[in-house]
Amino acid sequence: MQIRVDYESGVPLYAQIIEKIKHLVAAGRLKPGDQLPTIRQLAVDLRVNPNTVVHAYHELGNQGVISTQQGRGTFIAAHPDEGRLAEMRRDRLRAIMGGALLEALSLGYKAEEIRTAFETQLEEWEEEKHISNSGGD
Repeated sequence: MQIRVDYESGVPLYAQIIEKIKHLVAAGRLKPGDQLPTIRQLAVDLRVNPNTVVHAYHELGNQGVISTQQGRGTFIAAHPDEGRLAEMRRDRLRAIMGGALLEALSLGYKAEEIRTAFETQLEEWEEEKHISNSGGD
């Protein structure tokens, strides 16, 4: 599984695990029925205390993202709530945008400069996509 944590981040490790798993689900890299590593295995892989993984799995279970089946393991929820999946995707987008915004603001850019740069970048991306989809015609 493609989970990494940042030990230097101010974000608690369990919250990073939650975010990474939700991101993988929202991106379609983890699908309903996919089995997650055991608590012990993920703790070893990430070099964290097993209680950290227990906390993350417990929260994910409460949110309906995963389900634990006694004696079988932990799985991505078989019938994800489409509304919940859409909410996870929105949350991930907000996190991406928030990080970029925070970095730009910390570098001294004004809101209008950021807005203009974002709109320009999006327009350029859309034009490039249109050109590549039309075969350059």
